[in-house]
Amino acid sequence: MPNAPERPNGVAFDRLYHAALGRVTAGLSPAALTLAFTDWYVHLAMAPGKRGELVQKAARKAARLGLYAAKSAGQRGIDPCIEPLGQDKRFRDDAWQHWPFNLIYQGFLLNQQWWHNATTDIPGVSGHHQDAVSFTVRQMLDVFSPSNFQVTNPALLKVTLEQRGRNLSRGFQNWLEDWERASGGKPPAGTEGFVIGRDLATTSGQVVFRNRLIELIQYAPDTDTVWKEPVLVVPAWIMKFYILDLQPHNSLVRYLVSQGYTVFVISWKNPDASDRDLDMEDYRHLGVTEALKAIAAIVPDTLVHGVGYILGGTLLCIAAAKMVRDDEKGLLSRSLLGAQSG
Repeated sequence: MPNAPERPNGVAFDRLYHAALGRVTAGLSPAALTLAFTDWYVHLAMAPGKRGELVQKAARKAARLGLYAAKSAGQRGIDPCIEPLGQDKRFRDDAWQHWPFNLIYQGFLLNQQWWHNATTDIPGVSGHHQDAVSFTVRQMLDVFSPSNFQVTNPALLKVTLEQRGRNLSRGFQNWLEDWERASGGKPPAGTEGFVIGRDLATTSGQVVFRNRLIELIQYAPDTDTVWKEPVLVVPAWIMKFYILDLQPHNSLVRYLVSQGYTVFVISWKNPDASDRDLDMEDYRHLGVTEALKAIAAIVPDTLVHGVGYILGGTLLCIAAAKMVRDDEKGLLSRSLLGAQSG
């Protein structure tokens, strides 16, 4: 491959700055969030009807909470103002139904619901920006959930009293250990319990092909009768090959071989500086195309069921489209798991 052109010093500095900024923001783009919130704010400012509706909703919610507070102060068993969503398990403990914690969590849920109304259905806001703003606000609110703080979490207070504070001591010790590991560049605690071949990727297989970008692993079926067509799994290159072979009870690979399929899985190389010039076409050719050629040499005169996972599914679709265009054979079917292509 031709050498990449030299970049100006300013561009190189910007890349270093963005990499450092990404560590601080956990990969979130300040520019993208600023654009999204600006789009939301400007269009909300230009929607007096929506703002009036939000004022009315806030007044109604405040009245509901005040009425609930008055009723619940004198008796128990009062129906709440608002129920948590089905997947929200933070307030299921019975202790949340006692004063003052019932008012605390009811107020939080009403506030959360109001902000959902404030960040959705704003005339003129793009769908992408609306999703970004609504999601970000929801995450910010969840940070301040009363379940996250000891003095406002009755279940935690109960456990703390029962254990005489030992739970807090253990938590502090765990925090110190995590901080020590992170500052020393050590892996998180407990990772020693995930050894490849012992705890993960326990399905027996062997590498049958290798190039500069991939290793192709073959798993033999463990049944007496075998399907003619093998399966090629193309995982995302940001994941390890065993993402679909974690443990026996949740391994797609183990399930397929138990059904009589010969399974091939691509294991992508962890890229380094020598791979900086590789592009999508290289991943298609060195990944999917050469894997199919290797499979054809091992299992000749048959087509392959392709299974793509996330970005691997997108890459599989690109490879399939190229094969159709060039009238090439190789794939019998495509199955996509969480992929961004169809």
